[in-house]
Amino acid sequence: MEHWFLDSEFPNSEMDKARFHVIPFPLEASVSYEGGTAFGPEALIRASSQLEQLVEGYGNPGLLGIHTTEAVPTDEGPAVAIQRAQALLKQAYACKAIPVMLGGEHSISNAAIALLKDCYAEGEVGVLQFDAHMDLRFAYEGNPLSHASVMRRMVEAGIPLFQVGIRNYSEEEQQARIQYKIGHYDASFLYTKQRVDGFGSLALPQDFPKKLYISFDVDAFDASLMSATGTPDPGGLFWWDSIVLLQQLTEGRTIIGFDVVELAVNQLHHPSYTASKLTYFLMGLSSKRY
Repeated sequence: MEHWFLDSEFPNSEMDKARFHVIPFPLEASVSYEGGTAFGPEALIRASSQLEQLVEGYGNPGLLGIHTTEAVPTDEGPAVAIQRAQALLKQAYACKAIPVMLGGEHSISNAAIALLKDCYAEGEVGVLQFDAHMDLRFAYEGNPLSHASVMRRMVEAGIPLFQVGIRNYSEEEQQARIQYKIGHYDASFLYTKQRVDGFGSLALPQDFPKKLYISFDVDAFDASLMSATGTPDPGGLFWWDSIVLLQQLTEGRTIIGFDVVELAVNQLHHPSYTASKLTYFLMGLSSKRY
């Protein structure tokens, strides 16, 4: 392996001694606008060499050990690739590590369904999704494993879902949100909330699972901060919005895993660094919510 996460600061830890298992998953099979997600994980990992060891307020998560796996092969198509990723996620669980999947398009989160269904009791883990889109279509262009359908597969599997930062809607997805009783803090609500009294009173519902899997699509960020994604979208979250919301919404809960998806490499280098810094922040946050 030529590069691993934070290779400028730490060796690639042995899997059974690492708190974090980083799983690069360069899937690009159903993108609907601009491409480039196949190169996202590599760019994010390369950018991690520029990070400092400390995460403000959360110490030095790298000292807990970071094991980066080989990239998930995608040459046999999405269904086979997802099965391979499922095995790596369960391997992390067996090692009592926190899995960190790096996308790749949002379809990679389909791999987490098996982890949440097979390794935890029903309703024990909920998904906290940061995104510009609901991803609740039954299928997109006939593909039920599409990036636009991944959260529909989650809720169909009985996994509770809470959405943050959404600002694009279809009628089908709005109906699915009602049908599956999906909680949400949409971008327009967050904008108003922040202007009035900030995010201090926001929390997940009391009856939402105490264990969380976080799925962070980088298009949750405003397009001015994150241009390197398939659909850079205005009206999104800025850096400190995202950090404060992650802190607030995970307070008193355990983070059992997370993914960072939809980084699509372009000519700018700051988006890859931003996604990398987000990943390391989530490691720091998870280390205190574990």
